[in-house]
Formats: sequence, C-alpha cells, structure tokens
Amino acid sequence: MFPLRLAGTSDPMTGFFLVDRSRLDLDRLRPQGFKILLEILARTDLRKAEVPMAFGERRHGTSKATFRQGATFLAHLTRLRFGKMSGFALIGLFGALVNLGIIWALTSMGVGYIWAAIVGAEVTIIGNFLLQERFVFHDMRDRAAGLRVRFLSSFTFNNVEAALRIPLLALMVETWHLPVVLAAALSLVAAFLARFLFHALVVYRPRRGEPRADTATQRVIRAIDEQAMRPGEL
Repeated sequence: MFPLRLAGTSDPMTGFFLVDRSRLDLDRLRPQGFKILLEILARTDLRKAEVPMAFGERRHGTSKATFRQGATFLAHLTRLRFGKMSGFALIGLFGALVNLGIIWALTSMGVGYIWAAIVGAEVTIIGNFLLQERFVFHDMRDRAAGLRVRFLSSFTFNNVEAALRIPLLALMVETWHLPVVLAAALSLVAAFLARFLFHALVVYRPRRGEPRADTATQRVIRAIDEQAMRPGEL
C-alpha cells in the first residue's frame, strides 16, 4: 500500500526505533494501536537507515496480537492510504443504507419504486453533505467557497448524478429483472468515485489565489494520493 514511502524499510511494523522528535510535526500524526513507526514513515519524508538485529524465541509472556488488534490495524492502513476517501466511503455507506431503507419502506407501503428512489436520494444527498462537512472536509472549508455555494454545488451534482442513476436503476429492474434493492445498491457503488472526485476537486477546491494543482490530471492524482500525508478521518 506504500511502495514508495516504505521502500528500503524491511520492518515498518517494529516498535524498536529511534527518531529525532524535532523533525516531526506531532499534530499530523494520528497513530492507532502501537504501530507508531508505520504512521511516521507514511506521513513524513525523513531519511531512514537500518541496523540489522536478530530476535530470539519468546521466553516469557504472550503475544498482544488479537482479532481486535487486527481490525484496528486494517482500519489504520485504510486511514493512512485513503485518508478522506475512507471517511467519505463510510458516510456514503451509511447514506446508502439509509437510501435502501427508505426505498424498502416506501415500496412496502405501495409507493412506486421510482418515487421511492427519488425520495431516498434527496434525503441522503442532504444528510451526506452535512456529515461530509463535519467529518471529512472540515479542514478544507476555510479555503473553499462559502457554505451556500458548497451546498448548492454538492446538491446540484448529486441530483444530476441521481437523475442519471435512476434511469439506470429502471433499466436494471425492467430489463435485467434485478431486485429493486440490489439494483439500487449497484448503482450507488458505481457513483461513489465520481462523487468523491467532484467534492474534492470542485466543491472544496481552494478559492482563487489559493495554491492548487496545475492540471486536471494533477488535481485528480493529488486528491487521492496526498491523503497519505495528512491525518485521515476514521
């Protein structure tokens, strides 16, 4: 997951290391569990050198490794590698579950699935925006456009996306005969990456005069890859 930053490091998971604290910006570090070295290597450009050592067999005590530690480690890797995208994905997943719940509830009450999908989309569009403001893009709000512009940009894009996605939903239900909830879930997954890129590159882009990437391609790459250099949102 970090082929460049961990290049030349044979054991990024060790707890036995030395580092010059004056070279670290401690506010940028968000370690989980006891794997602080991985956090430092992934978030900094410090030079590193290794001194070979050999471990003997364990004589006393037991391993700290548990299923919970494994889950924490996977969450930490996700946060380091994908940063804001992981938080965006969690909110998107929550919104998708709410969306599917609304569709299921309304269709169970006899509402047509198209109208049910429209209602579910509008509710989750607004809810997701509020959660993203608070938990994902909060550190980018000061440099971006005002709240009203951000909301209108997000609301407009998501409604255009929904307007394209709902006909696709109808196609999967009417032509491919997929269950409504399954078809809705597939369409939501397909829309995730487009939503993230639009919000990272457009809704929360720096105002004029603020530093930004030179080209659209660089903006896309930076929006995804630079997250390894800032605290994630999990």
